[in-house]
Amino acid sequence: MFNIVLVNPQIPPNTGTIGRLCVNLDARLHLVKPLGFDIDDKAVKRAGLDYWHKLDLIVWDSFEDFLEAHPINSHTHLATTKTDKLYFDANFEKDDYILFGSETKGIDEHVLLENHSRCITIPMGSEGRSLNLGVSVGIVTYEALRQNYEGFKKITIINKMKEGL
Repeated sequence: MFNIVLVNPQIPPNTGTIGRLCVNLDARLHLVKPLGFDIDDKAVKRAGLDYWHKLDLIVWDSFEDFLEAHPINSHTHLATTKTDKLYFDANFEKDDYILFGSETKGIDEHVLLENHSRCITIPMGSEGRSLNLGVSVGIVTYEALRQNYEGFKKITIINKMKEGL
């Protein structure tokens, strides 16, 4: 199971969308406070649709608390625009932690500098500064899934329809 970590997310619909993605990928979502919204915000639940109650969610009081429980190591990836290492050149393994910073600030620069070998980025055109957080999480997490597809339950609409019959 992959662990998606949002450090200080600010926009409720992004978090709801990412929660829905996590349910569909059997990933755990970690939210690190402070959050820019109340976790029960209607916009979070609306974006997460009817998936939110199925979400494997852990909420941390601070980044320090998260790091105490899960120190940055070889199973940690820090998504940022401030590196040249492309996400598809990273090696992802099951149970890895993929961290994303807030929509407005990203991950603190001192954390990135101390852990530069764990940083990854998504390539963009010269006019772009960053991508939407939900889009970024989807891109990177699906690459992690692609690298570890073995054993992942194949879910298709046809299989779902057969189960319902």
